[in-house]
Order: sequence, then C-alpha cells, then structure tokens
Amino acid sequence: MIADVAAFSARNPERWSSGSREGDRLRRRTTDGRECRGANLEGGTAMPQVQTLVGQVDTAVPQLVPAQRGSTIAASVTHRADAWSRISYVCMKKVLSPICQAFWHPLVEGLENIPTDGPAIIASNHLSALDAAFLAVASDRRITFLAKSEYFTTPGLKGMAGKMFVAATGQISVDRNNRRKATAALQAGAGVLSRGGLLAIFPEGTRSPDGRLYRGKHGVARLALETGVPVIPVGLTGTFQVLPMDRRLPRAGRVQMRFGRPLTFPRMTDGRTALAQRAATEQIMKSIQELSGQRQADIYAERFKASLGLVSR
Repeated sequence: MIADVAAFSARNPERWSSGSREGDRLRRRTTDGRECRGANLEGGTAMPQVQTLVGQVDTAVPQLVPAQRGSTIAASVTHRADAWSRISYVCMKKVLSPICQAFWHPLVEGLENIPTDGPAIIASNHLSALDAAFLAVASDRRITFLAKSEYFTTPGLKGMAGKMFVAATGQISVDRNNRRKATAALQAGAGVLSRGGLLAIFPEGTRSPDGRLYRGKHGVARLALETGVPVIPVGLTGTFQVLPMDRRLPRAGRVQMRFGRPLTFPRMTDGRTALAQRAATEQIMKSIQELSGQRQADIYAERFKASLGLVSR
C-alpha cells in the first residue's frame, strides 16, 4: 500500500501545495487572522528533536516511498471504498450539514491547510461523539476515520444502525484492546493514504472525560514517520459542552474547528523508532493544544477513566 503512494506523489507533485476553496456554508479564517491563499507543505513545521533522531528532512515534495523490510504497517488491508460507500458518505453530509448549521453554527479556521488533493493525516482532539461528524461536514474532501470497533459489534437495533452507517461510509474499525487488530487498522489507514485520501485519527484514543487534552498514542506518528505524509493538527472547541460523555442527547451551542499548518516529519532511517514516535507524538499533541487551548493531562485518557471506574468509550 505504501509503495503505491510513492507513484501517486511522483505523478502529482503540484497537488501538495494547493489550497482548499472556501465553502459558502461555513465561515472560516486563517489560524493567525491573516489571509492565506494556500498552505505549502514545505512551509510546515517539524519537531527539531525528530530531525535529530531520524536524520535530515527532505525539503522536496513529501513522497510515500516503499516501506522498508520489517515495517509493521506495510501489509495490504482493505476497507470499503467503493461507489456505494462514496454515495453514502455524500448523503450523510447532505443530512448533517443543515443540522450542524441550525444548532451549532460551526466556525472553521484554517481550512485552507487541507490540500485539495493528495494524502494527509488529520489529527484532532476528541471531546465528543459528534467530533467526527463536525470534521466531515467542515471538509470539502471525504475523510476516512478510524472508528472504535464497538460501532461494528454492538448488538441490537441501535448497534445495527451504527454498523450500517460506519460500514457504508467506509470507516475503519479499531479494536483498542487488541494490539494486533489495532495494527491492522493502521494498515488499512495506510491503504487510504496510498490512494491519496484523507485519514483522520484521534490520537488520545478515546473521548476526554473532563475536557482536558490527554496524552497521545503513537499511531499517528507511526504512519507519518513511515510514509512521509503530512499531519494536519486540529483543535475542536465547544463539542464537549454540546455532548459530553455523560449526556445522551446534544444541546445547542457554538462549535469551533481550527485546522493548523501541516506538520512534516522525516521518514525513519534507523532503529530508534520508539524515541522518534514519542517525539513526533509530543509535537502533534502540542500543536493540537495550541489550537484548542485545552489544559493538558499527563496521563492517557483510558487510564484516567479506569481510575475513576469509567468504561472507556
């Protein structure tokens, strides 16, 4: 899968620096208040510590080169990306867009940081079950999300409806309690990127129980370091007030989404992968915190929930 994207990037280098057209349905501003015509990935930032750990950054157009022997996310794993799932995704957006506008008036900043074409990883904080819906509505391009496996396995009518929705729209199941299956989900995510798609991941792994920003897991960094695909940090605000974990029905409110400048990281060139992944993860989470303004918690959200006797959701 990763090898396929190298050919895609080589054929389409001009698509990496294009900006996104402004949609009439959403207000947006650049993240620093100045007008911006587009985000060039060469202007993105990368953590100096990561450069030190894994070598020099290639300042040319980022390319997804073939994975090295022993890569853990290079295997071919498929998910639904057929015509039916594309139609379902479009229908879902047409239904959700007027609802989001009517009840939450979303304000979007920095949407031009999403390239109009080509692969990219969207890394967002996670405050509410509605976060994915807001991100999908904001982007002109289709976004594939890593969705918790419970959406695919919950029994009953509610579970059946959820399974039909996430499967029809081509989302990827993630079993957060099984490392092997979690790696398989990353493999499927690499497949999305190999086809030039947008892949969204919530690095915290689960929703924040109290509105703080928790430690990020390494999945986003693994994909970024092994593929060279840029990471677009996103800070969501307002969704925790609209639908926190302990509430079943959402309330009215104001939601804001801030898309930051793409972060680019060098491909891994030596064996110190754990150090490189942690450094990249910390840079990604720092960027998300700057966009969202959240207080940080130096603990994984799942562990904090377990300490409170809460079921991770």
